[in-house]
Amino acid sequence: MNDGDGTPAAAGRERRFGPLGTALVIIPTYNEAENIKAIVARVREAVPEAHVLVADDNSPDGTGELADELAAADDHVQVMHRKGKEGLGAAYLAGFRWGMEHGYGVLIEMDADGSHQPEELPRLLTALKGADLVLGSRWVPGGRVVNWPKSREFISRGGSMYSRIALDLPLRDITGGYRAFRRETLEGIGLEEVASQGYCFQVDLARRAIKAGYHVVEVPITFVERELGDSKMSRDILVEALWRVTTWGVGERVGKVLGRDKRPGDKSSGPAGTAEPAESAESAKVSDGKA
Repeated sequence: MNDGDGTPAAAGRERRFGPLGTALVIIPTYNEAENIKAIVARVREAVPEAHVLVADDNSPDGTGELADELAAADDHVQVMHRKGKEGLGAAYLAGFRWGMEHGYGVLIEMDADGSHQPEELPRLLTALKGADLVLGSRWVPGGRVVNWPKSREFISRGGSMYSRIALDLPLRDITGGYRAFRRETLEGIGLEEVASQGYCFQVDLARRAIKAGYHVVEVPITFVERELGDSKMSRDILVEALWRVTTWGVGERVGKVLGRDKRPGDKSSGPAGTAEPAESAESAKVSDGKA
């Protein structure tokens, strides 16, 4: 476990962290009928006390209906039925808000396709006992990817490196999407201001947490390329990430020069601050599969 630059995580030792509370694993889905039953079963086996929220964007392949069947048989599984395909970031934001409204202490991001291995979730939760946010990292010692072409690895490593330099962040894997947040962290980073998607969404949340003074650590994970279904990565997502990261980086540097540096989520004062409660996701309907 480290702070993202290869050195042991130490900053968090100076703080006393409270208990974690119940964990909610948020799994966004769009056409994941081939994967949803297996991934939910693996989560439930890896961390039996955790709850699962499937956030389905009205998948035409019946993913939402399959998730309803899982929820009907297991009171630890809930389903959020969204109106349509609105993007990964929007699905996570809706899931975060639902989870906070229902009193969960830990909110976890996890892909539906098995690339984020649920068996590694206990390691993230252990690290979160001494942190505000834990990132599952492919690019720290011990982390790796499986079945990726070199071109995909180059894009991912390059994206993290560019974001790290442009935004001056001490993280190795800024674009990764396997993450565990304390509830208080999400409340303090200004979620109502987040509008980014895909890679950019992950970069945005990481930078907000760092700039707000939260303790962020990375733990190594093994990222396994999906075997079933289609990747949701697109050229538009990559272009958005490059444009937004560049804009943020330039804006922060100009702000420092002009003496107007304003960190993301500045409604809070970091870990000791408070934030206004997030609004409910109006486009979502949540069910536990029971009449």
